[in-house]
Amino acid sequence: MRLGINLGYWGAGMDGDNLAVAQEADRLGYDVCWAAEAYGSDAPTVLAWVAARTERIDVGSAIMQIPARQPAMTAMTAATLDSLSGGRFRLGLGVSGPQVSEGWYGVKFDKPLARTREYVEVVRKAMSRERLSHDGEHWTLPLPDGPGKPLKLTVHPQREHIPLYIAAIGPRNLEQTGEIADGALLIFPSAEHLEETALRHIRAGRERAGLTMDGFDVCPTVPLALGDDVDALADVFRPYTALYVGGMGSREQNFYNKLARRMGYEKEAAEVQDKYLAGDKAGAAAAVPHSLIDRTTLLGSVERIADRMAAYAGAGVTTLTVAPAGFTLDERVAALRAGVEALERAGLA
Repeated sequence: MRLGINLGYWGAGMDGDNLAVAQEADRLGYDVCWAAEAYGSDAPTVLAWVAARTERIDVGSAIMQIPARQPAMTAMTAATLDSLSGGRFRLGLGVSGPQVSEGWYGVKFDKPLARTREYVEVVRKAMSRERLSHDGEHWTLPLPDGPGKPLKLTVHPQREHIPLYIAAIGPRNLEQTGEIADGALLIFPSAEHLEETALRHIRAGRERAGLTMDGFDVCPTVPLALGDDVDALADVFRPYTALYVGGMGSREQNFYNKLARRMGYEKEAAEVQDKYLAGDKAGAAAAVPHSLIDRTTLLGSVERIADRMAAYAGAGVTTLTVAPAGFTLDERVAALRAGVEALERAGLA
């Protein structure tokens, strides 16, 4: 099992240390450094900056939002980043959510699966340097009855094939991801529930495409916090978990709430959402079950983290991406080093 690192959103208060964290991850042998975007910082700019200041580690978008860019522009960005980084870029895509898609980008959040499939088709075709023509439900290239003509990418990507990942939570999206992508970006993964909540759906998609799981990258992100008091460490992540389970999206379209319910937290997920949407964020955080946090994070001593890593590897994770927690740069670097030590203790390095 490989290790990755997720820097999260730029502008989240730790920007001054993020480059140092990425450079330390590069030195320690982490496999990939991911960056996120929502409606603040964009991922490609951060990744270009990290790639320029590191030597070996891959850089990946987790995610570049589909409603934010035309697919041909995404292909251009991917080819450029791959070239500038010396073949170290991984393209992670996702539809975002209805509030961001419609409120920030002005793109209707409809038919997300069909839109994703079509988007991937156009991106792959553009990156292959074929002359770009596409006649679909969401994109028509070139536009008919106009001056447009089929064009092809004028630059050569560093590699013939840039790895393409999709952020997926729901069963149908997971199945489609297995069918059309090289990897899946997962969030709030529980090793104990990974087969039923994710892998069986991904595997079904691979089988539908005539493929096996060989070479497919199962890549969940988990916070990592080093310390002796597991309960106190879990409490640090209560607001984060409550935000996603309770307030990310609408009551009807909260993918993270549905995931918590599929993991067996039906009653608790409903309570967290009710309180969060009523404005009681503290109450929502307090209602998050300790076991939900503990199962979806790496908390405690190096030995305890090693045991959890072994569980993830046994469940089928191929790249475990950690978000090293800490209030200072030293604490975040210590968490990074603990990740490597735990991987070695678990015999997974």
